Amino acid sequence: MPRTRTGPVRRRRHKKIVKMMKGQWGTRGRLFKRSNEAMLKSLWYAYRDRRRRKRDMRRLWITRINAASRMNGMKYSRFMYGLKQAGVEIDRKMLSDIAVRDPDTFRKIAVISSMNQ
Repeated sequence: MPRTRTGPVRRRRHKKIVKMMKGQWGTRGRLFKRSNEAMLKSLWYAYRDRRRRKRDMRRLWITRINAASRMNGMKYSRFMYGLKQAGVEIDRKMLSDIAVRDPDTFRKIAVISSMNQ
């Protein structure tokens, strides 16, 4: 059986990866070896940061709720405890949105929370 050569297949594979890294700085967007390293690293960063984004958003929501609850004379932990005792099932994302967009409604929720402590 004759030996096969990888010329066209390898070229297509290399071109695909270099094309993916188009726009990278220096040789990362021109040379296959550097492009491949950059591609692997960028895919790893993307995987990691999809998970990190969820953590960061939750931290942002908690910060916003804390700021709004302190404006209403409560700490974040007491505010959330009061909501849990009152049986209010609004998640942090919605609470943070209410705190930013509608302070009057948030004030009413804070009153509900303070009554149940």
